[in-house]
Amino acid sequence: MFTDPQSVTINAVAQSLPRIGQGLNAGLFQKDDGSYKLSINHQNGTRNRRVIRLDNYKVATDPLVPTTNAPYRGGVWIATDFPKVGYTVAEQALLTNGFLAYLSASSYAIMTKFLGGES
Repeated sequence: MFTDPQSVTINAVAQSLPRIGQGLNAGLFQKDDGSYKLSINHQNGTRNRRVIRLDNYKVATDPLVPTTNAPYRGGVWIATDFPKVGYTVAEQALLTNGFLAYLSASSYAIMTKFLGGES
């Protein structure tokens, strides 16, 4: 079980996310103002699928009507998908960590290219 609260650092600012929900194979954490939400879900069937997701809610200027503000939502998540047998948790971690290292190498150059629409 993940500890309560979880902390995610965005732009050098730690965001404290207390647990607001828990279910079978799931956990939900959210900042008190609702601006950040972290959800964790596990699906265990013929394959084990695991998803961790961070969502952000903000209010910003509407580009079509600059005198008004509009709500916006965005999110990022990572999903893993492995068969029930054949991979140890350590092997799953090696593959996942390698992928995350690839995305974050050279000051997140690959991630920046990806988010910019390159392929």
